[in-house]
Amino acid sequence: MNHLIPPLSPTNRFCVQTPFLHKFVNNLTWFLTFYYCYDYWRWWSEETTAVVTGANKGIGFAVVKRLLELGLTVVLTARNAENGSQAAESLRRIGFGNVHFCCLDISDPSSIAAFASWFGRNLGILDILVNNAAVSFNAVGENLIKEPETIIKTNFYGAKLLTEALLPLFRRSVSVSRILNMSSRLGTLNKLRSPSIRRILESEDLTNEQIDATLTQFLQDVKSGTWEKQGWPENWPDYAISKLALNAYSRVLARRYDGKKLSVNCLCPGFTRTSMTGGQGTHTADEAAAIVAKLVLLPPEKLATGKFYICVESKKLISKL
Repeated sequence: MNHLIPPLSPTNRFCVQTPFLHKFVNNLTWFLTFYYCYDYWRWWSEETTAVVTGANKGIGFAVVKRLLELGLTVVLTARNAENGSQAAESLRRIGFGNVHFCCLDISDPSSIAAFASWFGRNLGILDILVNNAAVSFNAVGENLIKEPETIIKTNFYGAKLLTEALLPLFRRSVSVSRILNMSSRLGTLNKLRSPSIRRILESEDLTNEQIDATLTQFLQDVKSGTWEKQGWPENWPDYAISKLALNAYSRVLARRYDGKKLSVNCLCPGFTRTSMTGGQGTHTADEAAAIVAKLVLLPPEKLATGKFYICVESKKLISKL
């Protein structure tokens, strides 16, 4: 178990009994903890460049803003050019000159190729990639399968293709470059009810071909109406399998680049109030972004690879398969 962020305790009983003061002290403690920690281990500068996908709103936008606050150069991407451009401009208006926008639809291979070319021409070197863009067509509490091909194409293959396209651009310097794939606790292996499928995905020798075959089998079982009997995840099944695949790919990629100055991890930021959750959740996008920033900015000596972190309600990060 890996506790990267310590739980926050109220300073006294009065704060516990007074919700407003408790929230104020809690937020102040987070603020001081993050800023003092960042000053202590700061390895980055304004030349450190991050890309955040799906960033015109929600967690993605909050992550961009948080990284800008900490002094990085950030590329905000969104599939809708108007929404993305407006989001970037809103950040420039409040003083963040180091934000760039480029339109990117991760479900479209030609858009991915165009983005990689644009990045290479305009910025050249990449330090951090946050694969945040994702889709789901279920409401909270709804467990139907809707457009599974679209979900898998976007959430898994889109993130994978973008990552592979950008790999040649990573700095891989002494600071260690970082890839963080935004995932979900729905993507934990214990959501699989089939022991045989689970054995494949948890194997230390897992390959990309096996991941592809697993996704193909899922889609075939969906078409035949047998997916429930075959032991696939019950909750948000198509979304869950896309995140299972993303977690599995992250482990394969981490193994491929082990010792080569590139860290690859996954993170479930917790139940966050976003449009995908219909505004439901236990914490805000800004709180989720603080967790993302803390993880992607860890000093090299504290940075693991091939891990799947889940943020629990106490704001601890625990490592899962």
